[in-house]
Amino acid sequence: MAVWERSPAYREVVGFVEQLSKSVQGKTVSSQYPVSASVRGICRLLDTAEQWISKHPPETSAARFGNRAFRSWEAELRQQAPALLCGLLPEQCHGATVELAPYLIEGFGNAARIDYGSGHELSFLVWLLCLCKIGFLEPADSAAMVLVVFRKYIALCQQLQRSYKLEPAGSHGVWGLDDYQFLPFYFGSAQFVGGSIPPAESISPRLADEQGDEYLYLQGIRFITEMKRGPFFEHSRQLYDISGVPRWEKINQGLGKMYRAEVLGKFPVVQHLPFGSLFSIS
Repeated sequence: MAVWERSPAYREVVGFVEQLSKSVQGKTVSSQYPVSASVRGICRLLDTAEQWISKHPPETSAARFGNRAFRSWEAELRQQAPALLCGLLPEQCHGATVELAPYLIEGFGNAARIDYGSGHELSFLVWLLCLCKIGFLEPADSAAMVLVVFRKYIALCQQLQRSYKLEPAGSHGVWGLDDYQFLPFYFGSAQFVGGSIPPAESISPRLADEQGDEYLYLQGIRFITEMKRGPFFEHSRQLYDISGVPRWEKINQGLGKMYRAEVLGKFPVVQHLPFGSLFSIS
């Protein structure tokens, strides 16, 4: 972990996630920001992956978690990833697919354990970072990376969780921020900076239903209330406590520190990250 935290890869991912957070401050999904052909191409790739859910329907099972049909979906992704990337990238970037494919494949969950967590979310983030490093995505795409690409990625992950009942990977239960995701709340808190929605209203189911399509944070709250039963303060204590902080700027800063400590700083989360010439540990 000491080697990782001193590495170029660590510095790059910290800087990248902070850059993305700043790019969406005060913006909603329907705000004006550039959406490039590269961003639209990634969305088509995600649409293709979503269509495979109907091709690999869940098995009839009484198990609470872990529908084995997810392994068929993941096998399709693993098989198709190189072709999908070659279809996405210009020819001069095709050589990078050998390094890009593992981050994309790992970004949706683990087929052996049939689980999903913040480490898989991190893998997708690193995939986007590597697309920036090869010049396919540019700094001008930052807001669209969050409000178009990442939002679509989260929607697909949630559909996978609904369909295949993926086990939460490394969940801290009631004391965790969320069973599956972290970044929608970090990026989502930045969206609220300078806006009119106070933190105290951020866990309102009514507000989440009304404006969840505009704010990643509220979309995350909406998914939690869909998947969990009981009082919010009982099943999502961290988010409940965050709603008591008076300013979104402080929440955003705190979530950034928490991401570095609880995701990037935890060996069980980062141990599966591969390194290469694009994302280098040395």
